[in-house]
Amino acid sequence: MEKIDKVVEFQSAPELRKKLYEHSIIKNFSAGDIILNENANIRAIPIVASGSVRVMRTDEEGKEILLYYIKAGESCIMSFLGGLHHETSKVKAIVEEDAEILFLPMDKVRLFIKEYPEWLDYIFRLYHKRFEELLEVVNAVAFKKVDERLLNSLKRKSEILQSRTLTITHEQLAIELGTARAVVSRLLKQMEDEGIVKLGRNKIGLV
Repeated sequence: MEKIDKVVEFQSAPELRKKLYEHSIIKNFSAGDIILNENANIRAIPIVASGSVRVMRTDEEGKEILLYYIKAGESCIMSFLGGLHHETSKVKAIVEEDAEILFLPMDKVRLFIKEYPEWLDYIFRLYHKRFEELLEVVNAVAFKKVDERLLNSLKRKSEILQSRTLTITHEQLAIELGTARAVVSRLLKQMEDEGIVKLGRNKIGLV
């Protein structure tokens, strides 16, 4: 029960916390593991108990872009919507840092919506948060320069991982930003020259 208390703060709904624990399958993942692929059937929704997950979208040409992160206590609203409407996944979810994740079957997701107002409120709050984050992505791609997006991405990762030193390749950053690796490498070198970051082998430190 202690773990489920860390997952979602349903202080006024102890029965719901208990049901989540009873009906979910709990799995542990390492950083880099894929927990959901695009076009996969959605049979359960993930709820992150610890660690974090990044959610990516791929276009027709195979280019990927980062949409948002799922932190402890949160779930993927795209999984909610896809599962509820019997649609396949439109996104890919990759473990950012080692994570423990609860997978709640879709039949229980639907049942809890009917039986627990707190569960429905949880879904709506997640939807609102993800909608705002997606608007930020659209705004960044449309109006911000790549260097600003790159620095914001590094700061966001630092916040998620609670570390000023990030273990990440230039290629991965390029994929998440939807740009070329050479562009990311050039911009990072400029940032290092300006004293903003310190570069190492597959590591980037925020100064």
